Amino acid sequence: QVYLEQSGGGRVQAGDSLRLTCVAFQRTMSRYSMGWFRQVPGGDRELLATISGDGSRPYYADSVKGRFTISRDISRDATENTIFLQMDSLKLEDTAVYYCGAQINSVTYNVWGQGVKVTVSP
Repeated sequence: QVYLEQSGGGRVQAGDSLRLTCVAFQRTMSRYSMGWFRQVPGGDRELLATISGDGSRPYYADSVKGRFTISRDISRDATENTIFLQMDSLKLEDTAVYYCGAQINSVTYNVWGQGVKVTVSP
């Protein structure tokens, strides 16, 4: 069972930056794509950014392109596979619960972190 542990949410002001972290404690995670999503109350989970298993192919939704950056790091012993979401120039509309996800032997994202809340205030 893969477990994704998130950290880094919080309250910031518009224009500030914030970095989210998601760690997967699983040696085989480098085989799988991972990504970041967000969800507002009553809304669908929105795809923000994804990255391939080797970290070479990032993808961004138009809503965050140019402001958010996804990256990936693998520990030397390959037991920790971490993705980051660097969020710059945050806007009020970026307020949401942010989730990391992994695509484990599936065409859809099927493993999720616990979610962290990001609140952007004026």
